[in-house]
Amino acid sequence: MKIIPAIAARHAEHRRWRHALHAQPELAYVEHLTADFVAARLEACGIAYVRGLGRTGIVATIEGHSPGRRVGLRADMDALPLQEMNDFAHRSQNAGVMHACGHDGHTVMLLAAAEYLARERAFHGTVHCIFQPAEEGEAGAKAMMDDGLFERFPMDAVFGLHNWPWLPMGQMAVRAGPMMASMDIFEATVRGRGGHAAQPHLAIDSIVVAAAIVQAWQTIVARNVDPLESGVVSVTQIHAGRAWAVIPEEVSLRGTVRTFNPAVQVLIEQRLRELGEGLAAAHGCTFDWRYERRFPATINSVAETDFAAAVASELLGADNILRDAAPSMGSEDFGWMLQVKPGSYVWLGTGGETSCLLHNPRYDFNDAAIPVGASYWVALAQAFLNP
Repeated sequence: MKIIPAIAARHAEHRRWRHALHAQPELAYVEHLTADFVAARLEACGIAYVRGLGRTGIVATIEGHSPGRRVGLRADMDALPLQEMNDFAHRSQNAGVMHACGHDGHTVMLLAAAEYLARERAFHGTVHCIFQPAEEGEAGAKAMMDDGLFERFPMDAVFGLHNWPWLPMGQMAVRAGPMMASMDIFEATVRGRGGHAAQPHLAIDSIVVAAAIVQAWQTIVARNVDPLESGVVSVTQIHAGRAWAVIPEEVSLRGTVRTFNPAVQVLIEQRLRELGEGLAAAHGCTFDWRYERRFPATINSVAETDFAAAVASELLGADNILRDAAPSMGSEDFGWMLQVKPGSYVWLGTGGETSCLLHNPRYDFNDAAIPVGASYWVALAQAFLNP
């Protein structure tokens, strides 16, 4: 493993940065303290930056010693609405909010890389470091793009990285093509006729109808989607009633759909609505429907993925690079960026004996990965800009 010595020497300080961010997690589009922290570190390094893209996003620009190509490196900054259950000193100080996905680590790895790149400037061209808000389901990538990210900061390619506790420390997974699934959300309201629970024949039981709809939806992937394709339909919320003896007037159903193939995405959306409307009508209920496409699939371009794999192989050793990794049905709004720019999104192994899975109330980013990820960013930028 070829960790950059100057980055490794700063590990204690970078670890303190990460712990400070972990203790002050912020949700989508309110990452004000986090953005202040990033801005302060950039200023200390003499790095120019612009705030306010996507509300709380930051783009830092580092110019090389001569003009050349331009590359974007992206880290996400937001936390999750989750109560932390850890008891270490740097645990969350914000009740109900937690860095349970490692975005604190992502932010620090990119800051550490920016610090080194700005000091050495051993490259031609330009590095744009993108500190993005609102990745957790709120499409901060698209918000930054809507604010002119790629027009104001031209880039020839853009790259992303996510910690991956399922992989051992020091390994990396890369894949050309689909890496992460699209993320759609849906909400349905089934309305019947409320009544006394002891007289169901006088009511139209919205709960029974909603249960039938949920069951029917689970046949879509099994019986409508080509078995060689991938799809997930998950109902994650059911809300109805407040009393023991009252059949409620309505039931709210919410959930998510994950796909790689846009044709499968269209099919699932259509069948969800058709089954919902048909079953509701058959039982004398109404059916109100909302479907929203939050993230497209994250689809890596071939040339940039081969390039990222070559950089990672040089850094970590070819035996530690998992090529053609199985994609994840999880989602990532970096897919928006890859719709308009070539690039690649990789997983950095952070696993270990004490590692915990993402989105878990006991998760904590593995600090040993900071110099690995930062060295990858530096090596990637330098190799891209010094072909």
